[in-house]
Amino acid sequence: SFNALSTSKAGQQKLIVDKHNALRRGVKPTASNMLRMEWCPQAAKNAQKWADQCTLSHSPGNMRRTTVQCGENLFMSSAPFPWPDVIQAWYNEEKDFKYGTGAKTQGAVIGHYTQVVWYNSYQIGCAVAFCRNSQYKYFYVCQYCP
Repeated sequence: SFNALSTSKAGQQKLIVDKHNALRRGVKPTASNMLRMEWCPQAAKNAQKWADQCTLSHSPGNMRRTTVQCGENLFMSSAPFPWPDVIQAWYNEEKDFKYGTGAKTQGAVIGHYTQVVWYNSYQIGCAVAFCRNSQYKYFYVCQYCP
């Protein structure tokens, strides 16, 4: 259910952090300087504030600041998906990414993948909102810092 996905729950925070760290460990070639992700309450607060707007678009930069500037991934769906599936969907863009050159085909969407595995981002905060009036009912937001 939607309530089960709430990132105010420690269990959901752990799922999100663990899934990111598992995927980051598997990156080829491995990044020797890859930092372990940890939960960032301020980023989660910003993500929730933005998700609740139900715009289904990226937030302005000033809504993505903790003590540093953060990046952002979005996911929209018409049914509630578990957080690990959402994160996996972002990561699956990896098939379109070639290390050192970027996108393999012109126009391939790789921003989500690079955000998940960006080596020096080590803080994450995520949130989901139920958007009754939009074509997609569920709006997921993760912010990655720095």
